[in-house]
Amino acid sequence: MVLVTVRLPPGATLADAMERLGLAEEEVDTGYGLVLIDPDQGLYGLRVTEEAGHRTGPPFSDPRIEPFGPEPR
Repeated sequence: MVLVTVRLPPGATLADAMERLGLAEEEVDTGYGLVLIDPDQGLYGLRVTEEAGHRTGPPFSDPRIEPFGPEPR
């Protein structure tokens, strides 16, 4: 999965983003959902398959988030 961004009106839903980008449900991480990144600019983020990401524009890296530092004892 990769992250992509899309500009949408206030109160947009994941379905709105999928329609704007021409995505099918199986191409979207519905568990991640639609995340508001910048409300002033109407910028939202969502996770999509790599193939869908290349169709919608330049995707962003989505690195795995893991704990930092030594293992707890």
